[in-house]
Amino acid sequence: MNKVTFNFAALLLTVVSLVITHQVSACTNYLVTKGASKDGSTMISYAADAHVLYGESFSIADKDEVWIMELIGKGEGEKGAVWVARRIPDGYVSGHANQARITTFPLKNGTNSISTSELDKINDADIECVYAEDVISFAKQKGLYEGEDKEFSFSDVYAPVDFGGARFCEMRVWTMFNRVAGGMDKHWDYAKGQVQRPKAYVEGQPVTPEHYASNRMPLWIKPDNKVDVQDMFAFMRDHLEGTELDMSKDAGAGAFAAPYRWRPLTWEVEGVKYCNERATATQQTGFSFVSQCRNWLPDPVGGIHWWGVDDASGSVYMPFYCSLTEPPANFAQGNGSMMEWSDTAGFWVFNQVQNLAYTRYKDIHPDVEAAQQELEQAFVAGVAATDEKAKELFGQSESKAVEFLTEQSKDAAEKTFKRWKSLYAQLFMKFMDGNIKTKQELPEGHKFVNPAVKQPGYNEEKYKQIVNETGEQFKVLEDSK
Repeated sequence: MNKVTFNFAALLLTVVSLVITHQVSACTNYLVTKGASKDGSTMISYAADAHVLYGESFSIADKDEVWIMELIGKGEGEKGAVWVARRIPDGYVSGHANQARITTFPLKNGTNSISTSELDKINDADIECVYAEDVISFAKQKGLYEGEDKEFSFSDVYAPVDFGGARFCEMRVWTMFNRVAGGMDKHWDYAKGQVQRPKAYVEGQPVTPEHYASNRMPLWIKPDNKVDVQDMFAFMRDHLEGTELDMSKDAGAGAFAAPYRWRPLTWEVEGVKYCNERATATQQTGFSFVSQCRNWLPDPVGGIHWWGVDDASGSVYMPFYCSLTEPPANFAQGNGSMMEWSDTAGFWVFNQVQNLAYTRYKDIHPDVEAAQQELEQAFVAGVAATDEKAKELFGQSESKAVEFLTEQSKDAAEKTFKRWKSLYAQLFMKFMDGNIKTKQELPEGHKFVNPAVKQPGYNEEKYKQIVNETGEQFKVLEDSK
């Protein structure tokens, strides 16, 4: 941890005040160590979604190390918080998504694990676990835990995983793990919400190790192949494709295979509770990003926030260098708000495109994805040239390099905004009124030509469903003779 530059004390002061006094927006996070990435960078992702909890997991990374930290306020009548932080072994990946995932952890030994009573060792290279001194004693004091200290599990005591914690949260971690490594089938039932425990927990009684979930996923895994930044983009766009819970294939997908379900997340029919799936890509995402830290470049050059607004499935990850000194105008704070329209706000143009796509997803989304991939591939390909130019300028003057990177970041944002404005116009014209229109070349000597028009209607399954539900209501009768 000798090269990690964050300050735990400052971080805790900020986070504790947030957790205790406010409800916190939760998210989906994926973490990749430099030994698990193709280019040797560390990467973390984040999606700001409209969920609410009173504790939080944090992804913490610099250019050499990646940590996961979990924290929860002590509650009414108490001050402070209890927490645990663990360093992810190099060559591994991890994830968290609204559900605490740190279970047991190595107790302080002065070598690789310390508590807050030994923070003078925080920068020792061998430290891989740090925790609040009272994280276990507080649980015992409050009657939350009964057992030996070495068997204490942070998540199982302070935030036990239940059906919702597995199905709505751990499922998102499972999808990323399943994309990078084999053998995740054994955790499928758990991810679907079938949480197993040797002994059922009795409400109001202390948790013991017998009450811990016994079929949980590991906190981190080693990927079969190394991960790059475009893999991270793909992780953020998952709708459970390729599984039995594929959201584009069940009854809720409708005639146009939309992998989205409008809220609420759970609902009841005749007193029985049911749920929608909670995939990684979701309509209520405000923004998401993949942060990439590269240790072979000067710091102002080495950090990139690949940032996108709205639902990741229909967003574009733009390269914003960490040293930029001015936000791109189309994505700046104050340019529109949730109830204030702005024609120059990237938030609104991305929502225009994506909400149009939701109406006929299987037809419209491929066009959105094509534009998305065109921009992202160009941005990824252009990074090397931008890096080289920035390094050259950095050798002359750091301020010149920062100015250049700021302009490059703003240029990427402007290109994206303009492309998405024109994309919305193109999509609206092409898919208006349930048709699919394709522009035709103007024949020689003609002043105009009509577009080619397809009327795709619904798919065969939808028509069968209509007939099964309505019988002969819509049957075309033959004329009587």
